Amino acid sequence: MARFIFITGGVVSSLGKGLASAALGALLQARGFSVRLRKLDPYLNVDPGTMSPFEHGEVFVTDDGAETDLDLGHYERFTGVAARATDSVSSGRIYSNVLEKERRGDYLGKTIQVIPHVTNEIKDFIRIGEDEVDFMLCEIGGTVGDIEGLPFFEAIRQFGQDKPRGQCIFMHLTLLPYIRASGELKTKPTQHSVKELRSIGIAPDVLVCRSEGPIPEKEREKLALFCNVRPDSVIAAQDLKSIYEAPLAYHREGLDQAVLDAFQISPAPKPDLARWEDVADRIFNAEGEVRIAIVGKYTQLEDAYKSIAEALTHGGMANRVRVKADWIDAEIFEREDPSPWLEGFHAILVPGGFGERGTEGKIKAAQFARERDIPYLGICLGMQMAVIEAARNVAQLPDAGSEEFDHESGKKRFTPVVYHLKEWVQGNATVRRKVEDDKGGTMRLGSYTAHLAEGSRVAQIYGTTVIEERHRHRYEVDTRYRDKLEEKGLVFSGMSPDGRLPEIVEWKDHRWFIGVQFHPELKSKPFAPHPLFADFVRAAVETSRLV
Repeated sequence: MARFIFITGGVVSSLGKGLASAALGALLQARGFSVRLRKLDPYLNVDPGTMSPFEHGEVFVTDDGAETDLDLGHYERFTGVAARATDSVSSGRIYSNVLEKERRGDYLGKTIQVIPHVTNEIKDFIRIGEDEVDFMLCEIGGTVGDIEGLPFFEAIRQFGQDKPRGQCIFMHLTLLPYIRASGELKTKPTQHSVKELRSIGIAPDVLVCRSEGPIPEKEREKLALFCNVRPDSVIAAQDLKSIYEAPLAYHREGLDQAVLDAFQISPAPKPDLARWEDVADRIFNAEGEVRIAIVGKYTQLEDAYKSIAEALTHGGMANRVRVKADWIDAEIFEREDPSPWLEGFHAILVPGGFGERGTEGKIKAAQFARERDIPYLGICLGMQMAVIEAARNVAQLPDAGSEEFDHESGKKRFTPVVYHLKEWVQGNATVRRKVEDDKGGTMRLGSYTAHLAEGSRVAQIYGTTVIEERHRHRYEVDTRYRDKLEEKGLVFSGMSPDGRLPEIVEWKDHRWFIGVQFHPELKSKPFAPHPLFADFVRAAVETSRLV
């Protein structure tokens, strides 16, 4: 039976609850415990799949095809535990489930209310898989006091009462602002946040306080006294140079010990932190630097490409170099020559995206990389734009385009090198979709198998010819143009098992040019960099030595 840790936040948002949860999970693993992490979000969207990246950052996709909050990416990167659809839920999903049950008559004619029906639905979600692990860490999105979060706070309060004493604890993350003019670290916002939490029946067992520096002993004692926690359960969460310092930093502060003490687990197993010491060594003792241009359409918000940024860092760690990523708006290249912008970079990455905006700029970035023999990695839409570029400029198909953009703009005359996927095989079932279907959850989502061509570059990189990767897209490269493209050197080196859907393309005579229909960044971890990113950065290192 799992022990439950509920992580809440106060004062302001974006303090790093997800990172704190992930780091705590990693520390519990280091002590020999099994963990699972999940996120409960108060927004009314059923999932983040239909949200703009500017609204909520990237959408993290699980193996079983769930579109989830980006914090699940942190959970996977720090623990290596593959997230599942049952590890993310929103108010929208909870209310949808309740209303579906009401329509079916499951409540036997009762009046449906937040308590107990909505809170029971939340508690049922929390219980899923509780017999599988030693610790279940549940992060509640938003901050205490948010009106939309109240059903979740009430549900976890009830849950703590339902379970035997000592099986649930609460960890609260707050901000300790430093007032530079007076030279003071202020504890009052944290006191008020804890007061708000206690007013709804939840008393924190561990207090994690974000601050620019250490918490002086006087302030620590004051927090313990006024927030009713033990002094050694007041944990400083200082600003770090790298998020991958977090497990070691939190361990030095005593977070994992405070949690085990709250559960009265004694003696506590000693932690093995060798993995994280190696990660820190690779980050802070890099032996060089490479510059990689990321040509995308959501570059104003780095969280829109969070997993890509982290996967590049992991690739750098695998090669003991620091990756300096520059974010470039693809729309610029629709107005200007890309050469002045891209010269001097050691590699170019074009990520995924939706819609026509910026696509001509991505095509020009792919052309620049192909013609200049610069390492190129195209992901999802980045692969499709590379294929369209090859079709237009090499395979004599000047009108090559995508049905996605024709559908948006009303254009009629073009060669559909990329088309809307209307049917595909998922497991033992055939999935069918139409252009006019609802947008939410209707893409090719989750893990699919790909077969790699013997002797191809990607087969060498993976060290195998059968791989499993995660997808999130509606459009596919059309195999009708495969022969024409392969004649010119663009090899379709990865295909779906039935041979119908292109998964990977590569230029055979290029230094390093690979496009993938899936999202390899979603499976990369600091202690296990994804092979594509590790080799991409290696190619960038080689290029840097030639410049």
